[in-house]
Amino acid sequence: MFDNVISCPGCDWLRLGRVRRGAGATFRTAAKARFASEVAALIVCCMAAVKAINSKAEVARAQAALAVNVCAARGLQDVLRTNLGPKGTMKMLVSGTGDIKLTKDGNVLLHEMQIQHPTASLIAKVATAQDDITGDGTTSNVLIIGELLKQADLYISEGLHPRVITEGFEAAKTKALEVLDEVKIKKEMKREILVDVARTSLRTKVHAELADVLTEAVVNSVLAIRRPGYPIDLFMVEIMEMKHKSETDTTLIRGLVLDHGVRHPDMKKRVEDAFILTCNVSLEYEKTEVNSGFFYKTAEEKEKLVKTERKFIEDRVQKIIDLKDKVCGHSDKGFVVINQKGIDPLSLDALAKHGIVALRRAKRRNMERLSLACGGVAVNSFEDLSVDCLGHAGLVYEYTLGEEKFTFIEDCVNPRSVTLLVKGPNKHTLTQIKNAIRDGLRAVKNAIEDGCVVPGAGAVEVAIADTLVTYKNSVKGRARLGVQAFADALLIIPKVLAQNSGFDQQETLLKVQAEHSQSKQLFGIDLNTGEPMVAADAGIWDNYCVKKQLLHSCTVIAANILLVDEIMRAGMSSVKG
Repeated sequence: MFDNVISCPGCDWLRLGRVRRGAGATFRTAAKARFASEVAALIVCCMAAVKAINSKAEVARAQAALAVNVCAARGLQDVLRTNLGPKGTMKMLVSGTGDIKLTKDGNVLLHEMQIQHPTASLIAKVATAQDDITGDGTTSNVLIIGELLKQADLYISEGLHPRVITEGFEAAKTKALEVLDEVKIKKEMKREILVDVARTSLRTKVHAELADVLTEAVVNSVLAIRRPGYPIDLFMVEIMEMKHKSETDTTLIRGLVLDHGVRHPDMKKRVEDAFILTCNVSLEYEKTEVNSGFFYKTAEEKEKLVKTERKFIEDRVQKIIDLKDKVCGHSDKGFVVINQKGIDPLSLDALAKHGIVALRRAKRRNMERLSLACGGVAVNSFEDLSVDCLGHAGLVYEYTLGEEKFTFIEDCVNPRSVTLLVKGPNKHTLTQIKNAIRDGLRAVKNAIEDGCVVPGAGAVEVAIADTLVTYKNSVKGRARLGVQAFADALLIIPKVLAQNSGFDQQETLLKVQAEHSQSKQLFGIDLNTGEPMVAADAGIWDNYCVKKQLLHSCTVIAANILLVDEIMRAGMSSVKG
């Protein structure tokens, strides 16, 4: 039928020669079939290109790649969604050695879980980076990324290109940040506001009764170490754990707690109105730093060397004793020496005879804290020892718990370093409280540094989504679908909060949206009743920097994942073997 039909194997078009009249329809059908087979062959060739380079390579393209990524994000979202909010449930993590960890902190879960899927691992790293930067928002990060991909997948399955969706995401993010700046509330960060911020954060980590106890301790500790004109250094809050009593006995010590006691039986176990000498000076004989040897002609020479070495240490001890006599005299005031290096038994005995309490081998991290808590200066030499080097504490006492000893240094005047003493009946509780306290400290620090807060309980997300729905009409082209997807994705936060509290998520969300549309106030969800409430009136505040970082990181990572159209496992590790 055809005189000459030539196919070009290097292209997707057909060169046609002379065609006999009357055979047009038949030819067109054959051409279409030939064209389809050529295109299919080219696709196979493209996919085979990687296989030709690496026979062990695994490739997923286009829809398959997107499905893999969306599935991974949804899987991680399903794991963490039940943890969100004060009513969220707990997860039990069991390690390979059988150790158990109970937690609802998203950051702890993502760090402890072994995640093998590359896309899920990528999302987990972004979420944990959120915690490293702002101290909170890990679970919300995972939920919003998963929901952004889910909403985008609905439009992509109808033929919309991922690039159009990501353009809509970028436009929506810019508008969302503008709304966030509008709804933030600038306030003088008084104690009442900081207490509300800390309570909001802690109640998402531990039960309400314990959260209320920890709130006071956390706020007081940050306010104690806060210095005008200096950044807040949370390392000046020592978190010490003691397996004792119940978790509600956790307290703030306005001073320091050392995890060891005195090393001499005759030293006092309790000293009031005490001077504190913090030093880093060896009070025991040490070997020389270079290799050296001593040769003696007689036993008397050896004895003389030993006495000289002993006298060198005794002179140092005597300087401490002289300073104690100078500042204390015949009064009842105490004198405590806390040394980072060692103190030998003879020196301890000499100090004990003069009523001096000595602690040796204090941890290096506590030396700076001691100076900030008690005042004074940490000395590295006794040559210029004076009263100005001394700190002061109202009470120093030793506490014995089983075989462990703790030294409490309390009643410091205006301490710049404090200790949060975490108590609990078991290791699981102690770990959970420590993780919660760290998040609470960061929340208070963020509020002070931001100088503003935003309403919580899902109020911000509802407000942003409502604004984006109106804003999408001003966006030209199909990118407005991306704006709509972004608005729908943000609503995952109030939905999950309602669901975790046992309420119908759609019904609760519609109530909140209706109240917000009518009054234009920032309404959140009352998790006790399921009804709308003004979050600001209830004292539920979130950190501004957490929400801002959330919008940035979620949009960037979701856009990058959507633009992946091919997944290749063709690295060096897959070639080996």
